[in-house]
Amino acid sequence: QVQLVESGGGLVQAGGSLRLSCSASGGTLANYMVGWFRQPPERGHEFVATISWNDDSTSYADSVKGRVTISRDTAKGTVYLQMNSLKPEDTAVYSCTALKGPTFGYGTSWYEYDYYGQGTQVTVSS
Repeated sequence: QVQLVESGGGLVQAGGSLRLSCSASGGTLANYMVGWFRQPPERGHEFVATISWNDDSTSYADSVKGRVTISRDTAKGTVYLQMNSLKPEDTAVYSCTALKGPTFGYGTSWYEYDYYGQGTQVTVSS
C-alpha cells in the first residue's frame, strides 16, 4: 500500500516561492504518474500539474503555467512542485496523487488516481 506524504507548504508573501515534496512511505514513486492538485477554501480539487509514469513528460494548468515546475528525483523516489511568483489566489491545500503505470489518461482529473496524500497548506499573503 502506497502512502503519500507531502511537505514544504507554509506561509509566503506574494511573489515568493515554495517547493513542495511528495514521497511514498515504504516505497518509491518510480513508474507512477504523479499529480498535484489544490483545494482552495470552499472549492473542489483543482488540477495543478502532472508528470508521466515513464518519460517524465509534464502537463500544467493554465493558471500556473510558467510559474510552476513539476519534477521527479528518481534516485530519491520523490516528486517536487516548485512554485514561483506565488499569488494570493494560489492559497489552497495542495495534495499529491499517484497512479502506477502504465497509465492511459491525461492525469488531470482527481479521480484518475489510486493514491492520495493528506495535503499541505500553502498560504500566500498579499
